[in-house]
Amino acid sequence: MAIDLAKKFKSKVYLLHVVGTDVPYLPYYSLDRRTVDLVEKRKLAAAKKKLAEQLAKFSESKSIKITADIRQGDPYCELILKEQQEKKIELIVIASHGKTGLLSHLIGSVAERVLRSAQCPVLLVR
Repeated sequence: MAIDLAKKFKSKVYLLHVVGTDVPYLPYYSLDRRTVDLVEKRKLAAAKKKLAEQLAKFSESKSIKITADIRQGDPYCELILKEQQEKKIELIVIASHGKTGLLSHLIGSVAERVLRSAQCPVLLVR
């Protein structure tokens, strides 16, 4: 969707993937800093690989400028909104995972938070 819009309006695409900093917690088991850093490094490497694989699926992406970036941290929503302000992004295209029911009302989703808080239009896609 973002690529199609960028082609139509001769725009750039800033592709952002946010990787959480959460290492699973297991009671009665602690990890040393070196192990945690290794897990984080592997998560980032896997995210970069997956992002490259996804971009390769869209041959039309070669006709527009795409800048891909991976950020690490929490909460995701704040990192996305910060990126939007820093790059003066005019439209956010974000996917919804389609959570429904009580769970979505209790914790909300990243897409919903971005939708409510962004200072530019947001296109929510499934």
